[in-house]
Amino acid sequence: MANISLTPLTPDDRDQFIRDNQEAFNYGALEEFGRRDDHFEEEGEIISRETIEAAIDSGEAYRIMQDDRPVGGAVITVNGNHGDLDLLFVSPKVHSKGIGYAAWCAIEQLHPEVTVWETVTPYFETRNIHFYVNRCGFHIVEFYNSHHPDPNDPDMAEQIDDQFPDGMFRFEKRM
Repeated sequence: MANISLTPLTPDDRDQFIRDNQEAFNYGALEEFGRRDDHFEEEGEIISRETIEAAIDSGEAYRIMQDDRPVGGAVITVNGNHGDLDLLFVSPKVHSKGIGYAAWCAIEQLHPEVTVWETVTPYFETRNIHFYVNRCGFHIVEFYNSHHPDPNDPDMAEQIDDQFPDGMFRFEKRM
């Protein structure tokens, strides 16, 4: 397992965190779709600055560090024994080195009180689907699409129609 640590995000690193997150999310989308821009929340970005800032502002944001340099990030929200993995990203420059899995393990250790973790990812992110299911032990429990939007997120129906018309998977991990 990669030797990583989680460091709380500082205000000084917020802008770089957002840019790094966008770079990582764009990587997967561009691999799948090329420069076709119908999956982008804002021009040139699969995930908008506004979406990332909202996650940071409402959760716990961490930098994933390896040898004192940032290689990714995560944002989680914990409410009692329920946790949401809002964002998890690793720089494409260091993919397939165990960094994401090590970060996930560190997140689990930060919050041993959590008995159920949830996250979502677009249908086309096969790398993420493999990671969550085969590496981290999540299970796909729901498929959100235009016929079945997230009942807890009224904005998701519009997002699915506009950005991810083929849907998103919801994952759970029961501890």
